[in-house]
Amino acid sequence: MSQNLQFCSDAGVRIHDGPVERRPPWMKIKLRTGDNYRALRDLVREKRLHTVCEEARCPNLYECWERKSATIMILGDTCTRSCGFCAVKTGRPPFLDESEPHRAAQAVKAMGLNHCVITSVNRDELPDGGAGIWAETIRQIHQQAPGCSVEVLVPDFQGDFSALEQVIDAKPEILAHNLETVPRLYRRVRPQAKYPQSLEVLRYANERGMTVKSGIMVGIGERPDEVVTMMAEVIATGCQIFTIGQYLQPTKTNLPVDRFVNPDEFDWYRSEGLGLGFKVVEAGPLVRSSYHADEQVALLDNRSYSR
Repeated sequence: MSQNLQFCSDAGVRIHDGPVERRPPWMKIKLRTGDNYRALRDLVREKRLHTVCEEARCPNLYECWERKSATIMILGDTCTRSCGFCAVKTGRPPFLDESEPHRAAQAVKAMGLNHCVITSVNRDELPDGGAGIWAETIRQIHQQAPGCSVEVLVPDFQGDFSALEQVIDAKPEILAHNLETVPRLYRRVRPQAKYPQSLEVLRYANERGMTVKSGIMVGIGERPDEVVTMMAEVIATGCQIFTIGQYLQPTKTNLPVDRFVNPDEFDWYRSEGLGLGFKVVEAGPLVRSSYHADEQVALLDNRSYSR
C-alpha cells in the first residue's frame, strides 16, 4: 500500500456497526428554487417526462435545475432491477411509451441546451432492453435541437451488444455506463449486474469510436485501494471521463452510508485518476454522473482538471 493510500485509509476508512446518521458540513445543500427551477419543473410536467434528478433524489436537483440542466430519464419510471443504492421504483413496467422520444426532444429544444444528458431505467423485459427507444430519442434530439450534443447514460442491456449497437448507431456524442461501485460489493450494491460485463460495455463503445464515460459512488463500503485498482481497469477499456461522488442513502430501505468521505480523499482520487490517464476526473462529495456534464465535455482536450 502506497504512502498516499495509507493516508487516505487513516483519514477515515472504517467499518461501521450501523448506518451513519449525521452529515458533515461539506454535505450541506442549498435550496435554489428560482425562476429557472420553476420553469424547468413545469416543462417536465407538461411533456409528461421523468428525470433521474427527481426519481433518484439527487442532492444537486435545485442547483442544476436553476442553471437549466436536468437529466431526462426515458423508458418510464419503473425499473426491472432492484439495486441496493437506488431510489427509482422497482417492478414490471406497465407499457412502452413510443411517443416519449419526441417529447424528450421537445423538452431539450425548449430548454435551449448545448449539451443534454439522457438516462433510463432498466427494461430487462423487453427483447432489446429498450434500445430502440434509446436510438429514437437520440435521433429526435439531433433533429429538433441540432446544436445540442447528446450524452447517454445507458444500462448494460444484459450484455446484448446488438442492443448497444442500436444506441451507438444513433451517434450520441458521449456514451456513459456507470460501474457504481468496486467489484467486491456488486452482489450487495448491484445484484443483477456483472462487473466484467459492465467493463465490456465500456470497451465495446470505445472500440466503436465513442467518447466513453463512467463513474462510481464511494462511502458505501469500498476501500481506497479498491477504487484505484478499479480505475486502472476502467482506463484500460478506453474510458476518458470518470466521476466519483458520495453515496447518500435515498430511503430507509436502501443500503446505509458506510462513511462520509472527506473532500481531501476526493482530491486524492482525482489526482490518481488523472495520473492513470483519464482526460477528465470529476470527484467530490456532491458529484453525480451528469453533474456539470457540459463542462466535462468542454474539458475533454485538457490533461488536467480541477474545480
